[in-house]
Amino acid sequence: MSGRTVLITGASRGIGLATAHRLAGLGHRVLGVARGVPDGDFPGVLHACDLGDSDATGELLAALTREEHVDAVVNNVGTVLPQPLGDITLDALHTVYELNVRVAVQVTQACVGGMRERGWGRIVNVTSRAQYGSRLRSSYAAAKSALVGLTGTWALELARDGVTVNAVAPGPVETELFREKHPVGGPEEAAVLGSVPAARLGRPEEVAAAIAFLLGEEAGYITGQVLGVDGGGSVAGR
Repeated sequence: MSGRTVLITGASRGIGLATAHRLAGLGHRVLGVARGVPDGDFPGVLHACDLGDSDATGELLAALTREEHVDAVVNNVGTVLPQPLGDITLDALHTVYELNVRVAVQVTQACVGGMRERGWGRIVNVTSRAQYGSRLRSSYAAAKSALVGLTGTWALELARDGVTVNAVAPGPVETELFREKHPVGGPEEAAVLGSVPAARLGRPEEVAAAIAFLLGEEAGYITGQVLGVDGGGSVAGR
């Protein structure tokens, strides 16, 4: 996959930023989209955009695809708004679906035409172990499950065009987003670690490695798959 151009959403921190660094280190051109600016230098071109705004997202994508040949997309951006059943607000449900599902559809549709024309492309959707169910996260689990459905559907539609579509499903990962709700040494962290057979959090770089593999030439016969990167947390019977 030498010298490919990869678009990553939610690229300013966590898994997105780790993926950007890994791909840039492999010699690829990285285009990031994020609302915030990361600490330090971004290893590519970072476009500032509130992806929660569909009109602003559309304008950016139109300009970007006029100027760039995007070879691969990593649909990474997302948000979690925990609410128990009975207290789920429609606003929260809408917000979670907007960032996790609508953005993936909007970004992929803007870029897939060029992939089809060139006969080569890679799409990786970042889902979550929550797709199997997660307390207080009905909206998030439903949105990530939707991404799994999109992964299989797009894989079938694009297989003959030389475009693969796969997903990576991380378990709990040491990111700023995770730490906002799980302080070090607290009961929230302990509960999460108790659900992971490896008894530790994942590192963003470990998820980035899985994403980079699925984007590569050697993964060209893999499509429609969901790769868990979760320390065994999705294994039945754990």
